[in-house]
Amino acid sequence: MRSNLIAGLDIGTANTCVVIGEISQDPRRPGLTILGVGQARTGGLRGDLVTNIDGITESVRASMKEAELMAGVTVDRVYAGIGGDHIRASSSMGVVAISEDEVAQDDIDRVHIVARAVALPPDREMVHAIPQEYRVDHQRGIKDPLGMAGVRLEAEVFLVTCQITASANICKAVNRAGYRVEQLVLEPLAGARAVLTEDEKEVGVAMIEIGAATTDVAAYYEGKVQHVSILPFGGATLTADLVRGLSVPFAEAHKTKEHFGVALAQLVDPRETVPLPGPVPGQTRRVARELIAHVIEQRLDEIFGIVQGELQGQGLLDHLGAGIVLTGGTAATPGIVDLAHQVFNLPVRLGVPSEGLGGLADSVQRPRFAVASGLALWGADRFSETGRGSSTVTSGVFTKLGTWLKEFF
Repeated sequence: MRSNLIAGLDIGTANTCVVIGEISQDPRRPGLTILGVGQARTGGLRGDLVTNIDGITESVRASMKEAELMAGVTVDRVYAGIGGDHIRASSSMGVVAISEDEVAQDDIDRVHIVARAVALPPDREMVHAIPQEYRVDHQRGIKDPLGMAGVRLEAEVFLVTCQITASANICKAVNRAGYRVEQLVLEPLAGARAVLTEDEKEVGVAMIEIGAATTDVAAYYEGKVQHVSILPFGGATLTADLVRGLSVPFAEAHKTKEHFGVALAQLVDPRETVPLPGPVPGQTRRVARELIAHVIEQRLDEIFGIVQGELQGQGLLDHLGAGIVLTGGTAATPGIVDLAHQVFNLPVRLGVPSEGLGGLADSVQRPRFAVASGLALWGADRFSETGRGSSTVTSGVFTKLGTWLKEFF
């Protein structure tokens, strides 16, 4: 029996990724040992809209089986990501009177309840209520007020809500695949957990996670999440541009982007050409690689410009001492770091999961695994705080039995 396994499940528009890890039992070396990784093409999604729940179920089942096979275990629950333009995030303040001469745990619990007590429409539900900071008698910047003397306790809480139908569809697909959702986690927060350091969050940093259908932004300053947004365009938008610009089918445009795409046209030899299908079946034509780069650069420049405007509008652009961290599948495009540096005029680096990971960590050190790794790390954090939320599973011969039962039912 092993009761300290965590699985992170990222149901992306293009790919479904899974990371299974084991929580370290050594207090001197905390972290997550990566045991298994799986991925499968996502079916049943168009953008963030669910079109076929059976397609999502099969994607979850295939990616989970691959990760379990690599890990040599089965898990019974997952931490699943949720995103989409239906997400809403805001800050809320709660205020209570301290019942005794010093702050007790009951006071902290009460101020959390007050801060969370916001009216929600009937079609929305709470995903997160994350304490940002506390104030005791107007003294700001307190991380843990327990035991402090005072008469007034305030809490700033970051609230995230989603559409009930969106969360219900994710849970239903996971349940049909034979697993249970332990917790839904906002994808930008999960990605930030995997690729940002605590020092970066303190001095100011913005993570830009460019997926297939969306671009997620999470900005931190003074150790707190200051802004989260999900923009409705990503790598698939680049592919659609290539479909129009090169007059090729979507599948061919995607392959061209993957094999020959560059985010900065000046990095390409203007004499270089690449083969593309011609107007007649069986024929090919040569297209300048510089043209492909121009199409991709223009769209990425537009995306970065929109993100820059958002950060400027929130008053955060001047507080990003650690600059920009790019992650997500599209962040693997050559030249994208240079382009982002030109747009933001800030330090820019590529974010891959690494800190706090051991075992098969090299298997997830790619931008596309940022969210799945962050979900697993989020689960490990929750387990260390509460002692709950991990999978209790068996390995060896029982692994095969568990897999057979899932397939049978």
